[in-house]
Amino acid sequence: MASAAHAMETKKTGTQGLATLGVALLLAVAGYGALFVAPTEATMGLIQRIFYFHVPFGWSAFVAFFISFLSSIGYLRSRAPKWDWLAVSSAEVGVPFVTVLLVTGPIWAHPVWGIWWTWDARLTSTFVLWVLYVCYLLLRTLIDEPERRAVVSAVFGIFAAFDVPLVYFSIWFFRTQHPQPVIGAGGSLDPRMRDVLLLCWAATLGLLALLLRQRYRLEALRYEVECLRLESDRRGPGPQGFATVSNPGRSG
Repeated sequence: MASAAHAMETKKTGTQGLATLGVALLLAVAGYGALFVAPTEATMGLIQRIFYFHVPFGWSAFVAFFISFLSSIGYLRSRAPKWDWLAVSSAEVGVPFVTVLLVTGPIWAHPVWGIWWTWDARLTSTFVLWVLYVCYLLLRTLIDEPERRAVVSAVFGIFAAFDVPLVYFSIWFFRTQHPQPVIGAGGSLDPRMRDVLLLCWAATLGLLALLLRQRYRLEALRYEVECLRLESDRRGPGPQGFATVSNPGRSG
């Protein structure tokens, strides 16, 4: 039995290693494409190449928050802990992605606009999005009881996700300093630029999936530890002064 469990764990470790290597290679290829394959933009020059990192990280952050949104709904409907694990995992992974978006934006903007930041609709709503999900993660640290924490977090997570479409559509709804879209209605992009952009997005999605999988496993283990602690607290000290603990097993 122990040998079978060890073999399964070894297989998981090998699969994880291959996935990590694959994502690393994809990121390397995408970085090479962004720096050396895509043509130099005629107006902005070399600084425009940050576009291939700025935009994919933003799109991937939106994907992460959308997963968190759906998972929060899933938890409220089913009360299955696995949905709460996925909701917090995707939100926590999404925060660094949107942080990259907020950091690379001013680096790109300063040489082009002459300013690091302006409180227009796109930039302000993106900053609010970052604040909302940081607050979501902080909120979870303030509630000890797992089920209550999951319910409150799910409601707040659904509320926070409504800022995602506001960020995306802000440049259509409002006059902003931010450039208009180069993909979709009214946009135009050189085919090589488009291909490199999509490759970079595929690489960031691969990184997102890799991080999300590991964070989900961590949250599942954390939940088990909390259940053991709560069960121990309910039982109180055993006959010898030690707490008696029973294993509740995994839920969901």
